[in-house]
Amino acid sequence: MAAQSQPYLTPEQYLQIERAAEFRSEYYDGVMYAMSGGTHVHALIIGNLCRELGNALKNRPCLVTVSDLRVRAARKGLYTYPDITVVCDEPRYVDGESDTLLNPALLIEVLSPSTESHDRGFKAGQYRRIPDLKEYALVSQKVPQIELYRRQPDGKWLLSEAIGLESTCYFDSVECSIPMAEIYAKVTLPGETPLPRPTVPPPLES
Repeated sequence: MAAQSQPYLTPEQYLQIERAAEFRSEYYDGVMYAMSGGTHVHALIIGNLCRELGNALKNRPCLVTVSDLRVRAARKGLYTYPDITVVCDEPRYVDGESDTLLNPALLIEVLSPSTESHDRGFKAGQYRRIPDLKEYALVSQKVPQIELYRRQPDGKWLLSEAIGLESTCYFDSVECSIPMAEIYAKVTLPGETPLPRPTVPPPLES
C-alpha cells in the first residue's frame, strides 16, 4: 500500500471518495492507502477458496464474497477489502449503502510477499477488534499451509494450522471442512514443476 498525499479525512469523507473512485483504497486514521493488485497464483487460491466455501455453505444462510466487499474494523479503525469475507448473520452495514460490512464471521487473506508482514501484524490486530468476527485465516502462497486464528470464549485467540495437500482445513466459524488439495488446485507452488500442457492429437488420416 502507498499513502496518497492528502489532508486528514474523516471516515465519512473517505467513504464518499472511495465510492466514486475507479481504484480501491484502504483507510486508517484519516489517510487513504492505495491497494496494489495481486498475482495469478493469488487470484487462483482466492477463486478456489470462494468456490469451495460457496458450495459447502450453499444451503445455509452464510454469504461468501471476494475482495469487492469493504469491511470496517472500527469507526476510527481500518476500512479494508479482505480477500474473502463470510457473513452468516443478517449483514449489518455502516450506513444505507450495502458496501461496508460490520459483522463478518470469517475473514481470509491470501499472503503475498509485499503484504505478508502487514497482514500478519497491523491488519490482524485490526481484525481482532471486530466484535462479531469468530475466525480469520492466513493462506500461504509458498507452501500448502493455512493458519487459522479462532476467538475463544474468554476473548483470546487460538492458532491452529492445516499443512500439506493431503490434509483438510476446518473452518470452525462456519463449521465446514475443505480439502487442501482443492484450495491449491491448479496452483504451482515454488519449487514445483508445472504439469505439461495437454497436447491435441493430430487428426486421423483417412
